[in-house]
Amino acid sequence: MERTLVLVKPDGVQRGLIGETIARLERRGLKLVGLKLMRMTPELSAKHYAEHQGKPFYKGLISFITSGPIVAMVWEGREAVTVVRSQMGATDPLKALPGTIRGDLALDIGMNVIHGSDSPARAQTEISIFFRPDELVEYERTGDRWIAE
Repeated sequence: MERTLVLVKPDGVQRGLIGETIARLERRGLKLVGLKLMRMTPELSAKHYAEHQGKPFYKGLISFITSGPIVAMVWEGREAVTVVRSQMGATDPLKALPGTIRGDLALDIGMNVIHGSDSPARAQTEISIFFRPDELVEYERTGDRWIAE
């Protein structure tokens, strides 16, 4: 099974959208295997957003992501990266389809509620930034047999 990282950003936490985000991913059939409420330090955010260093929006991105608590999660399931990305919607909420998290719950590209890994390789890297292996829980859900063959 594939795993992916999801972050509820500071705007999503402040707006009380943690449960809504979790519920949407659970209803889709993904399994939550890691969860923590935390504050991103400038050092952690620099590591997470390293590919954006030097871009005009980088300083604002770091300032925003460190402005309040976030929720970091690891989700597992068949093509988890693709599933989460489709549930998130387009990065720009004004272009995100209704029914997606961003399409339903956000208006601004800078405050778009959620982050999700963009590839399985990136997911592995991002998960290791936020979680130690012993913080991820292996378990069997009895309902999984009703989600996929």
